[in-house]
Amino acid sequence: MENCIIRKIEKKDNQAVAALIRAVFDEMNIPKVGTAYEDPYLDLMFEEYSKPKSVYYVLEKEDKIVGVAGIAPLENEAESICELQKMYFLPETRGLGLGAKMMDTCLKNAKEMGFESCYLETMPFMLGAQKLYKKSGFEYIDGPMGSTGHTSCPIWMLKKL
Repeated sequence: MENCIIRKIEKKDNQAVAALIRAVFDEMNIPKVGTAYEDPYLDLMFEEYSKPKSVYYVLEKEDKIVGVAGIAPLENEAESICELQKMYFLPETRGLGLGAKMMDTCLKNAKEMGFESCYLETMPFMLGAQKLYKKSGFEYIDGPMGSTGHTSCPIWMLKKL
């Protein structure tokens, strides 16, 4: 996809980011309970990712946000472990290598922030996402880590940075 840029979230992006995440949930019939859909800060992503050792990116094409992803400390875990959070892309951006570019950007920043491992949670039917995660070096683990509050996400993965 030409003319795409990955940049850090700005305050003006909050509404578009929340709308994109909700649209992907609706499109894929992802459960809304026990997932990122319920996160209280979904409409305040700029503010949430302005916290220490946190960063959130948007993929923008022609002034439209078409993909998102971020890194933040994994709550109630070692300080050396971060979490890949809220990585979603609109259908027209999938399968074009943009997820891999976003992943590389996030993981590079995680390492620069001093994290040693990155954790993520996903859904069983999100096979395209799992393929990207495996290609990026994530491995399946037997149980959840930290306190994400996402009780409806039964696939857990971890990557050494």
